[in-house]
Amino acid sequence: MFSLMKPKMPLPADALPGRPNPIETSTTHVVNGRPIAPPYPDGTEIAEFALGCFWGEEKLFWQVPGVWVTAVGYQGGFTPNPTYREVCTGKTGHAESVRVVFDPRLVSYDELLRRFWEAHDPTQGMRQGNDVGTQYRSAIFVHGPEQRTAAEASRAMYQERLAAAGYGGIMTEIVEAPEFYF
Repeated sequence: MFSLMKPKMPLPADALPGRPNPIETSTTHVVNGRPIAPPYPDGTEIAEFALGCFWGEEKLFWQVPGVWVTAVGYQGGFTPNPTYREVCTGKTGHAESVRVVFDPRLVSYDELLRRFWEAHDPTQGMRQGNDVGTQYRSAIFVHGPEQRTAAEASRAMYQERLAAAGYGGIMTEIVEAPEFYF
């Protein structure tokens, strides 16, 4: 019975109300000790991805040479300043996401995209493996037209490869980066 229930995005009117003020969180990254919130060093850029449980996502990226800092958060939903518990209800519309602050002189956005595509199954929809829910969907939250062009080109390339291997269609959404809630 439960396997027949498919997670779906809530309507904005049905989303949890959230709160006007941000949730208090640590201001520094526990692994590298750098600040997780802006301002970031001059010359760095932001990439944001959702590809399942954010704890695994974050570790994938913080180990990349050229990544200055990473942070986990929520994006793409309707509830302002959500809590982890609220996001897990599926009633916020948010995806668990990771912010990657990187130096493009040391690591390219294309390399981050490659790692994104190769670290999860983008054909699964509102899940990754045993993790089921709207918060586990695949998304690329782009910052500007250059990131959008690169993200869409990479999606087309990986879709071609997946189709040749007999997999279904990529369900990854590519949208302008909405607010990132820490």
